[in-house]
Amino acid sequence: MVSVESRDLANPTYAYVGAFVDELQRAGIHHVVICPGSRSTPLALAFASQPGIRLWMHVDERSAAFFGLGMARRLGQPVALLCTSGTAAANFMPAVVEAKLSHVPLLILTADRPHELRDCGAPQAIDQNRLYGIYVKWFVDVALPEATNAALRYIRTIANRATALTLAVPRGPVQLNFPFREPLTPEPIADSPLPPFALRDATAWNGRPNNTPYVEVSDASLAGPPDAKVAHLASLIRTTRRGLIIAGPYDSPELADPLVRLAQRLGYPILADPLSQLRCGPHDHQLVLSSYEAFLRVDSFVENMAPELVIRFGAIPTSKALQLYLKRYASCLQVVIDGQGGWDEPTQLAAELIHTDPLALCQNLLIAIETIDGETDHQSVPIQEWITTWQHADQVTRQALQQAMQDFQVPFEGRVFSELANLLPDGATLYVGNSMPVRDLDTFFWCNRQRLRLMGNRGANGIDGVVSSALGVSAVASPGEPTVLVIGDLSFLHDLNGLLAARLHQLNLTIILMNNDGGGIFSFLPQAAYPEHFEQLFGTPTGLDFRLAVQMYDGQFQHVETWEQFRNALKRGLDTGGLHVIEIPTERVSNVSMHRRLWQIVSKAIMNVDTQHRS
Repeated sequence: MVSVESRDLANPTYAYVGAFVDELQRAGIHHVVICPGSRSTPLALAFASQPGIRLWMHVDERSAAFFGLGMARRLGQPVALLCTSGTAAANFMPAVVEAKLSHVPLLILTADRPHELRDCGAPQAIDQNRLYGIYVKWFVDVALPEATNAALRYIRTIANRATALTLAVPRGPVQLNFPFREPLTPEPIADSPLPPFALRDATAWNGRPNNTPYVEVSDASLAGPPDAKVAHLASLIRTTRRGLIIAGPYDSPELADPLVRLAQRLGYPILADPLSQLRCGPHDHQLVLSSYEAFLRVDSFVENMAPELVIRFGAIPTSKALQLYLKRYASCLQVVIDGQGGWDEPTQLAAELIHTDPLALCQNLLIAIETIDGETDHQSVPIQEWITTWQHADQVTRQALQQAMQDFQVPFEGRVFSELANLLPDGATLYVGNSMPVRDLDTFFWCNRQRLRLMGNRGANGIDGVVSSALGVSAVASPGEPTVLVIGDLSFLHDLNGLLAARLHQLNLTIILMNNDGGGIFSFLPQAAYPEHFEQLFGTPTGLDFRLAVQMYDGQFQHVETWEQFRNALKRGLDTGGLHVIEIPTERVSNVSMHRRLWQIVSKAIMNVDTQHRS
């Protein structure tokens, strides 16, 4: 357990935000409306430690901003608003417009990703610079935290200037945008300095040869890659036997067959994000792995599985364990295939980024490799041990998780997805909310041959609007192809009015509501080590009974506590149509405990396999 009060110069972020909040209080800010989030942690904890400022928590940013506006209007004094990065900040917009036009003093504090994680596909990162346009009097993209005298004078000055400007005639809103790097909690920063050679020489960072760009960008035609680029990749692949294919979120299932054929030809396992559309369908799944989020947590496995080449298709995957694995082998050559014409590469590990149609690339690569093999009378043979080790880890992990989940005496959130994999009918769409649902989907929804679409809002990764998005899918779904949504209680609350569309347009949607009474994901994050303010700032329990709200929209509501009840309720929802909400009550602390117990079981199972293999 760590005290926030122990912060010192070992973590300059907290010296910086502490000075800022202290100065806000001196300048006359006595109320702050805070919405829960991770990136805003430094400011939230600093506000919680300032006795001269009262905290008002709201889980919905749109409502929070109007709440603060009403307070500032009545007081005639500035009120601060604080939110995390991404669409959370965008939800302040309606109240900011009102504050501008009615001259209400608001100080809008938006947490943001640091500059290296902007405009590169990082989660919860949108362009927040001048987000509110002409509707704020002043905008500052605040400097990154430092604990130098100059930086502390700067941030105290910013606090006073911004507060005064909200009151200057004409009164109105001001936005300060705060980029924060991890760690977001007050523990000391232990970022090791670069080795001397890394200051100028990037060769050892990503496997690129000398005198070549750190990232080679190929703006190939989105209709198909040029022959020279295909030949280059084919030659590279033929000399690399310990390779991996990573399939990130991708809405089109048409990529599944050519990508699987390419993996079979190369002998490269596919680590398939659940939203890649590769985990489900009639294609061959032998090389499609779906349990890597669990077994890549096992050090004994990871340390023996260094890749020589990684080819990634689609956006960055959900899995944190996979991202840490790639970071561990940062010198491995990584090639990113981006079919959207953007820059979905937040890791800064890629050596090549190719803008082209991924389906055409797979097909052309297959032809090129077969041509090379035919010309040389020598066909490259995959390393069977490399393939088998990955496949065996996937199989052992899945079996260990399946068996262990059966022994839990209380409902376990992850089991929802292993149940759904067996219960959803062919043609169904499974929509998932962000935070914990998509992460549990990643770990516990394994490959099957059903024709299913797995979807979610993974562009900005917000918890807003998910109910309405799922209803939009349902509105255009073909008859007999149901839509099921799995969502947490805070995200459900965020878009509760979205249920009106189901009533107005007679739509069919079965919602599985994972109700752990608060922000369950924060119990897995470093913020949980600060219990003094954890429930207030991050856990944010509401204690709501959603039954009457669902019934208000003519929906059917069922509270279930056993898996048999869950299966019956799901069947009823799918069979009868209309709006059905199935609530599964869970508890945040025990949910964390069960997840960690499963990681221990997987680690033991993987290490037992390693021991047997060596003997």
